[in-house]
Amino acid sequence: MNIISVKNYQEMSKVAAEMLIEKLSATGVNVMGLATGGTPEGMYKQLVKLASERNFSFKDIHTVNLDEYVGLSDEHPNSYHTYMRNHLFDHIDIPDANTHLPNGLAENLDGECERYEKMITDLEQVNIQLLGIGANGHIGFNEPGTSFNSKTQVVQLAESTREANARFFENEAEVPTHAITMGIQTIMESKEIVLLASGSSKAEALYELICGKQVTEKVPATVLQRHPNLTVIADEEALHLVNSVQHS
Repeated sequence: MNIISVKNYQEMSKVAAEMLIEKLSATGVNVMGLATGGTPEGMYKQLVKLASERNFSFKDIHTVNLDEYVGLSDEHPNSYHTYMRNHLFDHIDIPDANTHLPNGLAENLDGECERYEKMITDLEQVNIQLLGIGANGHIGFNEPGTSFNSKTQVVQLAESTREANARFFENEAEVPTHAITMGIQTIMESKEIVLLASGSSKAEALYELICGKQVTEKVPATVLQRHPNLTVIADEEALHLVNSVQHS
């Protein structure tokens, strides 16, 4: 596990964008797994800026998103399809056909999970997967208790997750109760993982990931201890519990 400690959110965003564009420039790296939410917004802004400055083309890159809400159309303002267009896709030269997200309006949700999993398999391997971490330790929308053997699936969102995401909606009642998410096994099959964390609300979960003595489904992110190529980029607030232990 490689831990990169940065001062604040802005530095985290810049360091992460720089790392991603360097890795995407490498030969054979053409599949990038993407995350949504508040944490990666600054990184996407920096990635767009760097791509423009360096004339970096995304035309041969495929992106695979972790998740999408069940019941929201691609055009819904709070769908992750819309999020990705607003923060990244509309600002780079990636072909629409190369951007992949689950269909939250699929009539057959189990069939959609199977289709999405097969699509990831057909791309052969996610070269670099971007992750955030939930305050309860979730990765993707894999909530506490999710099997480490899980593949792409429909999940019920924990109330704490819905509360955390309510800021993006008119009110908490509008936050969907379910989502399609890459499973933990699917995430772990990525060749490389970069996890971003910012703010004191992530400190406990990050402590369990980095210092936890037990890899447990109660804290899904702890499974990342077993990944052979994990980088954590986190700011001082997110790392304050880790640092307090290491300095004690």
